[in-house]
Amino acid sequence: MELIRHGGARAAAALAAPGAVGGISAGRAVGRERGAVSRSSPGAVRADLEDVFRRDYPLVVGVAARVLGSRDQAEDVAQDVFLSFGHSAVPAGEARGWLSVAAAHTALNLLRSGRRRASREEFSAVAQDAVVSDVADAVVTREERRRVRTALAQLPRKQAVALVLRHSGLSYTEVAAALDLSPGSVGTTVRRAESALRKELNRHASSL
Repeated sequence: MELIRHGGARAAAALAAPGAVGGISAGRAVGRERGAVSRSSPGAVRADLEDVFRRDYPLVVGVAARVLGSRDQAEDVAQDVFLSFGHSAVPAGEARGWLSVAAAHTALNLLRSGRRRASREEFSAVAQDAVVSDVADAVVTREERRRVRTALAQLPRKQAVALVLRHSGLSYTEVAAALDLSPGSVGTTVRRAESALRKELNRHASSL
């Protein structure tokens, strides 16, 4: 799916999740998650947490990374989301949708709060850009990504979440179930989000 139609390739690229989610990283995260769960609460943790974690960790990190543009911060968001899930009563069959929405909401909250920090990954990416291309190009690319995420933070919450979930690979049916929408309205919601994002980007560009 194209994230932004009619000339929005740059916006789509800016919302691409940085870095692949591989088995090694997920395995490390499982260990971190076990420790975090055991330290954070003496209460019972749902029995299916590890299975769901192994299955859906890449998805949750991918959703958060598309909002934040940082793999480091996306993994932090994923840990928080799985901690919440571990103590929840969410039906197992609804876990994928619940986790996706929770990741999007948590990441958007962080984005809107202005508390995002420049991660090691972002510094590394800029340094690499400077090596393989003109320094000015690296600066422009970084600025474009910042503009897209600033615009995303201004969208109505449901539109922003629907846009991120669709771009993260969830089907219309899955997005509808996760956001309590009718399947037929998902396309309309996503198109409105795309239109609103374009308008926000154009508004920002015209003010420069």
